[in-house]
Amino acid sequence: MKALLLENIHPSAVDRLQKAGIEVDLRSASMSEDELLDALPGIDLLGIRSNTTITPRVLASAPDLMAIGCFCIGTNQVDLEEAARRTVAVFNAPYSNTRSVVELVIGEIIVLARRLVEKTERMHDGVWDKSAAGSHEIRGRTLGIVGYGNIGSQLSVVAEAVGLRVIFYDVTDRLAHGNARRMNSLEELLAEADVVSLHVDGRPGNAGFFGAEHFALMKPRSLFINAARGMVVDTESLREHILSGHIAGAALDVFPIEPKAQGDEFESPLRGLANVILTPHVGGSTQEAQEEIGHFVAGKLASYVHDGSTALSVNLPNVQAAPTPGVVRLAHLHENVPGVLAEINRVLAEIEANVLAQSLATRGHQGYVVTDVSAPLGQAAIDRLRSMPHTLRMRHLHG
Repeated sequence: MKALLLENIHPSAVDRLQKAGIEVDLRSASMSEDELLDALPGIDLLGIRSNTTITPRVLASAPDLMAIGCFCIGTNQVDLEEAARRTVAVFNAPYSNTRSVVELVIGEIIVLARRLVEKTERMHDGVWDKSAAGSHEIRGRTLGIVGYGNIGSQLSVVAEAVGLRVIFYDVTDRLAHGNARRMNSLEELLAEADVVSLHVDGRPGNAGFFGAEHFALMKPRSLFINAARGMVVDTESLREHILSGHIAGAALDVFPIEPKAQGDEFESPLRGLANVILTPHVGGSTQEAQEEIGHFVAGKLASYVHDGSTALSVNLPNVQAAPTPGVVRLAHLHENVPGVLAEINRVLAEIEANVLAQSLATRGHQGYVVTDVSAPLGQAAIDRLRSMPHTLRMRHLHG
């Protein structure tokens, strides 16, 4: 079994997969669509980060592909529906780098409020500019969090701990943490926040989510942060509002178009602006986060390969299938229609196979059942299960 890992994924992933008996090819850069077409035949597992796009054309060229690991939070770079249709499981790391992103945002709020970017630049130029002009504490200021999921809610807790008041807006009904206050609309949040931090996901509907009309509604001399997705912000409009002085400072870690490889030129209308922090998509790029992400996602891939577990898959029915020594396991992905489970059990009953455990889950048009039996099955029974009318993928595990 072979895995291809792109975009400099942490060695912890390599170690985890190799210990599972999987051959690993580690690459430092992302791949274009055409490069993936050439690379994927013969590859069982693919590991990517945010800079590699998996299109229907790519998936069609990868007949051996069983699973994709997104070694990051987002999965919008993968066509999840097409992957599911082709029975390719997709896993991500929804929690592993939340703390790293939160700490980056807190640091940026402090740096922007104190205008430290300009101070350090002047010092490097040999200018001693000891002045408090435009420099503020963050204590008592109001942080407006747009998107209150895993990162937004953890940011809420840490922000309160350093003295910020927290308000938030989310289209989903979320439980407020600590003393955070829910806003009824984005407009209401923008009118009250001294700092606005975006933490929305990368679904297509969020493209251009935050534009000129939103910057205009922000408080004069407020701060703006985007550590979510590059395509959600109109950077030209942000530039105009920074140049006009309406926005006092901004920090961006993600951009609509990002270089594909280390050392490539970065272009943005925000380059060269005062009190603007630009970082190369490193919100989750701490050693701690990348090691944890590598171990977590590689573990999900290995568990799917060897145990049939789809727990936390973002596109297939979720079945938790822990390793169980001494049993024969069948992992059966099928069309979600009545009678499939009964037909599986009918085949097993006819060969007098004793079912020890069975777990079924459905998701959309697909169902997935993992069955443990006490004794090896003959090839004839395996062939019958594999050739059932609604079978999409059937794997015979653990004997």
